[in-house]
Amino acid sequence: MGLFDKLAGWLGLKKKEVNVLCLGLDNSGKTTIINRLKPSNAQTQDIVPTIGFSIEKFKTSSLSFTVFDMSGQGRYRNLWEHYYKEGQAIIFVVDSGDKLRMVVAKEELDTLLNHPDVKHRRIPLLFFANKMDVRDALSSVKVSQLLCLENIKDKPWHIWYITAPVHSEIYIRNKGEIYMNK
Repeated sequence: MGLFDKLAGWLGLKKKEVNVLCLGLDNSGKTTIINRLKPSNAQTQDIVPTIGFSIEKFKTSSLSFTVFDMSGQGRYRNLWEHYYKEGQAIIFVVDSGDKLRMVVAKEELDTLLNHPDVKHRRIPLLFFANKMDVRDALSSVKVSQLLCLENIKDKPWHIWYITAPVHSEIYIRNKGEIYMNK
């Protein structure tokens, strides 16, 4: 069973076709993570920053995923809200090594959670605390505290810590830890 199948199971997604929004600040690793979730023959070797958004489609044994990889650059974040209605799950990626921008990530998360197209839906949220290999990176517990994830009571959510180097594959360890195999 692939990672997307496991994600779908955890997120409680039963539909055959699933739309996933991938959000987070610029340089958090969204595109790299999405690229590594694809089958190896569909992965790209060169990762470039997303301008606006890109759409990736994956098929697993039981589901078809459409992933909206939304740019995290400040000038493009206003585009996110135009896709909230389409999303059946949200992946929110944070750079756990970028302590200074954690406040901005929190503000963007609050904006997302309070948007009318998200606020009253029980949309599942998966948080990736990325770049855990960076010196002095925040733990997933600290990231969870800084984002105030414990205050999310009306949506299922989970946080996984991850390191997503460009040339690797993603695997899940016990207790939701994800690791990359080069």
